[in-house]
Amino acid sequence: MKDTRYLTFALCKGRLAKQTLELLEELGITCEEMKDKDSRKLIFVNEELKLKFFLSKGPDVPTYVEYGAADIGVVGKDTILEAGKKVHEVLDLGFGKCRMCVCGPADAKKYLENHELIRVATKYPNIAKDYFYNTRHQTVEIIKLNGSIELAPIVGLSEVIVDIVETGSTLKENGLVVLDEVCPLSARMIVNPVSMRLENDRIKELLYKLRSILKGEA
Repeated sequence: MKDTRYLTFALCKGRLAKQTLELLEELGITCEEMKDKDSRKLIFVNEELKLKFFLSKGPDVPTYVEYGAADIGVVGKDTILEAGKKVHEVLDLGFGKCRMCVCGPADAKKYLENHELIRVATKYPNIAKDYFYNTRHQTVEIIKLNGSIELAPIVGLSEVIVDIVETGSTLKENGLVVLDEVCPLSARMIVNPVSMRLENDRIKELLYKLRSILKGEA
């Protein structure tokens, strides 16, 4: 193979990595090393195709890609928006679908309708700030939390929350509802801008094949 440079993938640990690898296997791109559950390795290599893979916590994936430690990354759209890194988002992989929403008790709807100054608890302060300031044009106080966001309106820390909603069952169990949708989310493929230029042919070919599979044409 004439290409001697490796293309490096940073994959978000857990379900997204598993689904990404299953998708790549449909293209004949495999990495048997990664299937070894007992392996202590951090970087996995496919020598034949000159590919490297490593697993990372979601929020770190855009950082690895921005700085060129990885050419390609796969991570949730929420992480990309929150991180605000200089990367090219090139493909919606279609899995890991959910929504970023404003949630709270049903009667909190009036705070949104009246554009009141309220407190918003969230794990995603950048997304929340962008939404309230630039989409709703509403001034709010944003409180960053790391744990169970649903707790905030229940104990009176905030009037509403901005969080990921998949089924809505956790909200329902805690007497909360979706008040507004911020944006749809799913797994996305991102590429380092320099890699996009240096490895344009290889990356374009990969994207073409992935799009064909996602459209059911392969």
